[in-house]
Amino acid sequence: MAALKGSDIDRFVKKPDRRFGVVLVYGPDAGLVHERSRSIARSFIDDPEDAFQLIRIDGDDLGGESSRIVDEANTLGLFGGSRAVWVRLGSRQIQSALEPLFSAKPENPVVIEAGDLPAKHALRVAVEKTGHAVALPCYVDEGQGIPRLIDDILTEHRLRASPDARLLMISLLGADRLLSRSEIEKLALYASGKGVIEVDDVEAIMADASALATDMLTDAVFIGDSTAADMALRRSLKEGQDAGVIVGAMLRHALLLAKSRLALDRGVSMSDVERNGRVFYKRSGVFQSQLKLWTLNSLESAITTLGEAQAACRKNTALGESLASRACLTLAIAARRSQNSRN
Repeated sequence: MAALKGSDIDRFVKKPDRRFGVVLVYGPDAGLVHERSRSIARSFIDDPEDAFQLIRIDGDDLGGESSRIVDEANTLGLFGGSRAVWVRLGSRQIQSALEPLFSAKPENPVVIEAGDLPAKHALRVAVEKTGHAVALPCYVDEGQGIPRLIDDILTEHRLRASPDARLLMISLLGADRLLSRSEIEKLALYASGKGVIEVDDVEAIMADASALATDMLTDAVFIGDSTAADMALRRSLKEGQDAGVIVGAMLRHALLLAKSRLALDRGVSMSDVERNGRVFYKRSGVFQSQLKLWTLNSLESAITTLGEAQAACRKNTALGESLASRACLTLAIAARRSQNSRN
C-alpha cells in the first residue's frame, strides 16, 4: 500500500488498522518517527509495559540472528494475548531479514522505525507494493504541527495556554519533535494545577538567556543599531554561544524576512505573514520595522554574507568571533544606510 498522508497518518497513529501486519514509520524528523513508532507498537498490545508482549529489536544488534525478526513476528504468545514487534533500524543493512515479512502477513504486527529513506529505497518500495504493509512518512513539524502538539500535551495535563503564551511557545519551539515535547512537558509540570499558562510561565521555563540574547542581537543587526548589536554579540559569546550558531540564527532570520517580504509583495496581509512566520507579538513592532528597511535584493545580499560567514566559522573556529562580528557590522551598516535614505 502507498504511504499515508496528512490527517490519515494522525488517525492511524491514534487507532492503528490491524489489517496491516507491517508498519513502516520513516522520515527526517527522528523525534516524530520515534514517537509515532512507539505509540503504534504499544497500541497493538494489551499491556505496553509487558516485555513479553512488545518485542524490541535493534537492527544494529542483530548480529548473526537475522532470522530473529521473522521468528518473533510469527511466534504466538505462550499464554495467549497480543504481541507486537518493534524494529529500530540502524546503520546496518538488514533488508534481507525483513523481506519475508512482505511475502506473507506476519502473525504479530511489526513496526519498523527508520530514518529518512529516499523514494527508491528498497524498504519503501517493498512496503508500498505490499497489500498488508503501510508507510507513515514523518516530516519536520511545520504549520499546525507544533500548535497541535502544544494543545495535545496541555490537554493531557488539564492545562491550557493563554493566546499570548501559546504564541510565545510556538515561536520558541523548533523542528525537533522530542525536544519540543520535552520542553512542553517541562512547562506543564511547572504549571501543574494553575489551569492557565501565561507568558511569564513560558518565559520562566522555555525562554533561556542565550535564546533571548540571540534575539536581541538579531533585532539590533537588522534594525541597524550597530552599538546594540556589538553588545548583544559580546553577551552571547560570553554566555558560551558558538559563533557559527549565532551566525546561523541570523541567517534563519534573514531567510524569514526574505520569505515575508515576498509574501507581502504578493499581497499577503502583515497579520498572516507574522502568523506564518511564528512572530511573537512582543517582537511584532521590530519585525515590521525590519521589513520596511530591507528589500528583497538587500536580503538576498545579507543571506549570501551570512552564508559565507557561517561556512567560514565552521572551517576556522578560531576566527569565529571575528567573522561573526564582521557579518553583524556589515548588515547593521546596510540597515542603517537604508534607514537614512528613507529619512
